[in-house]
Amino acid sequence: MAIKEIPKVTTHVLQEMKLRGEKIAMLTAYDYSIAKILDHTKIDVILVGDSASNVMAGHKTTIPITLNEMIYHASSVVRAVSRALVVVDLPFGTYQGNSKEALSSAIRIMKEAGADSVKLEGGKEILESVDRILSAGIPVMGHLGLTPQSIHKFGTYVVRATQKDEAERLVEDAHLLEKAGCFAIVLEKIPAKLAARVSKEIKIPIIGIGAGSSVDGQVLVLHDMLGITMEFSPRFLRRYHNLYEEIKGSVSSYIKDVKSLDFPNEREQY
Repeated sequence: MAIKEIPKVTTHVLQEMKLRGEKIAMLTAYDYSIAKILDHTKIDVILVGDSASNVMAGHKTTIPITLNEMIYHASSVVRAVSRALVVVDLPFGTYQGNSKEALSSAIRIMKEAGADSVKLEGGKEILESVDRILSAGIPVMGHLGLTPQSIHKFGTYVVRATQKDEAERLVEDAHLLEKAGCFAIVLEKIPAKLAARVSKEIKIPIIGIGAGSSVDGQVLVLHDMLGITMEFSPRFLRRYHNLYEEIKGSVSSYIKDVKSLDFPNEREQY
């Protein structure tokens, strides 16, 4: 299939991609330099994920990261990007249970960071926040299945929606988010057959992470797929590189060269 040349990815472009069966590629980024590289690869969507809490700040969960920190990361990414659609996670505590605060948080991300859209975790319980954000003309991406911001509620990162009742609730939530006006939904760590069903029933793009291949696109955390972070090895992760060892080796060589007076040499000084 010939890939259509797109000057700027929009929510409408993603919908067109689903209709013609072209898969959507999505990765995370949190800083200017990496985002610029990703944009030059013609990645479709860049997610400024609250996973920055883990891979950038070293927290064990996504919960500690603040709205100000997300705006900092998002604005760094936006300055680098001209083609990809930039989606920014609303962090924990900025939208749950308070739709006015949800709208205020989303407006700050759009105005201060210049993002294209925001992403919220949850279904029926956050619909009021989704509705209020959408009413301001801000595009919303949903997120169902494993929702890392709810880790203390579930107490584990195991596969979600394996039981019939939970699976049916997930399907119902997906329909509710679509009806509300979300432009896409991320499904995280759910059975592949269930994800395939959702992707078939729902007309908006479904992006999977640990949700099989029968969805409309895939997302991974960049630091995981490049092998920068090595502590995290779920079944769904494919490592395309081992930058941990490459960077470690390069730094070790630099240290050796400095200590042996090999660096800088005559060509590397003024």
